[in-house]
Amino acid sequence: VQLVESGGGLVQPGGSLRLSCVASKITWPFNMYTMGWYRQSPGKQRELVVNITDDGTTNYADSAKGRFIMSRDNNKNTIYLQMDSLKPEDTAVYYCNAKRILNYWGEGTLVTVSS
Repeated sequence: VQLVESGGGLVQPGGSLRLSCVASKITWPFNMYTMGWYRQSPGKQRELVVNITDDGTTNYADSAKGRFIMSRDNNKNTIYLQMDSLKPEDTAVYYCNAKRILNYWGEGTLVTVSS
């Protein structure tokens, strides 16, 4: 499975960004994968931001609730992360994850929230 993220960049506090992740070389139908977004800040462990399971259940980290929305388009093998009201502490490399039996990771896209 190959995952390619896009949409990162520099944004001011309070701003918005939309991340995308396209999956290819999948071995199961895309809707059978649990898809998620993780992030990692310097000196910190990688942490879950949000995921959507194969049955459609969405799990948000407390830090993402009310500000971030994850969606998936199974026809395009793509997931999205709409991030609003961004804070400096949201600065991190954001990774796309696919999970079905095995774990797959994208290379990440950097989000920097700074004035």
